[in-house]
Amino acid sequence: MDLNVQTFLQIDLPAMLAALFATMACGLLGNFLVLRRQSLMGDAISHAVLPGIVLGFLVAGSRATWPMFAGATLAGVLAAALIELVRRLGRVESTAAMGVVFSIFFAGGIVMMEQAAAHSIDLDPECVLYGQLEDILWLAPTSFASLLEPAVWADLPREVRTLAIVLLISGVAIALFYKELKITSFDPDLATTLGIPAGIFNIALMLMVAAVAVAAFEAVGSILVIAMFICPAAAARMLTDRLAVQIWLSLVLAALASICGYVLAAFGPFWIGGEHSLGASGMIAVMTGALLGFAVLFAPRYGILSQALRRRMGGRTGLARET
Repeated sequence: MDLNVQTFLQIDLPAMLAALFATMACGLLGNFLVLRRQSLMGDAISHAVLPGIVLGFLVAGSRATWPMFAGATLAGVLAAALIELVRRLGRVESTAAMGVVFSIFFAGGIVMMEQAAAHSIDLDPECVLYGQLEDILWLAPTSFASLLEPAVWADLPREVRTLAIVLLISGVAIALFYKELKITSFDPDLATTLGIPAGIFNIALMLMVAAVAVAAFEAVGSILVIAMFICPAAAARMLTDRLAVQIWLSLVLAALASICGYVLAAFGPFWIGGEHSLGASGMIAVMTGALLGFAVLFAPRYGILSQALRRRMGGRTGLARET
C-alpha cells in the first residue's frame, strides 16, 4: 500500500498537477478568444510559436522556460505581423491569412526540429507535438505526510511550477482588467470611444495566449493546446450568458477534463483488462471535446435537445389552445 501511495505521489500526482494547471490556464484565456470569435487565433498562435520554441531551445541548449518564451514571443509577433501583411496585400479574409501563416510557421518548426535531431540535440518532436505528461516526475514525496514538508514542495518539477505561475499571472491580469477585457471583447468600437485602447488589450491578450501556449507545450504538446483553449470556454458559453459565471464554469470544466482524462488514460485500460495505458494529453483533449459535446446537447437554454423539447412542448400547447 505504501509503495502504491509513493508511486502515485511521484508519478501520477505531478502529471495531474501539470495537466490541471495547463488546462485551467488555457481555458481561462480561451473565454476571451471565444467571445472575440478568434478561436482560430489560438490555433494559429499555438502552431506559429513552434519555430520560436525550437530556436530558443537551440540557442539556450536547454529547456529553460525564458529562452523558449523569448523565441516564442518573437515568432508570435512576426506571425501576427505577417498575418496582417498577407490580409492587406493579398486582400483575403483574416482566417485565410491566419491559415497560410501558421501552416508555414508550423512546417518550419518541424523542419527545425528534424535538423536539431540530425545534430543529436535532445529535442524530441513527439514530446513537442504531443507532450510528455508521463515523464514529469516528483521524487521528493514518499507519503502523504511528506507533503507537509517545505523541502518537498521546493523540489516540485519545473513544468508544474511554470504552469502554476502562468495560471496565477493570467488570473491576476484578468481580475485586474476584467472590465476592459469584457468591453473590448463585446464591443471594441465602444471601448475605443470610451478611451479604452482595444488594440493594446488585443495585443496583450495574444501575448498571454502565447505565454500559456509555451508553458503548456512541454506538458500537453503544441497540437493539443488548441483543444484546451477552446473546448472548456465554448462549453461554458453554452451553459450561461454571464461572463463571470462563464469564466468560473470554464475553470471547473477544464479541471474536470484534466483529472478525468488523466485517470482514464492512466488507469482506464487496466480496468477493462488492457495491458498498456494511453496517452494522457490526448485523452484529456478527448474529454474536453466530450464535455463540449455534452453542453451542445444538454445545455438548459441553448442545448439541441433542450431546444427541441421546448419546440415540442410549444407545439403541444398551441395544439391544445386550438382544440
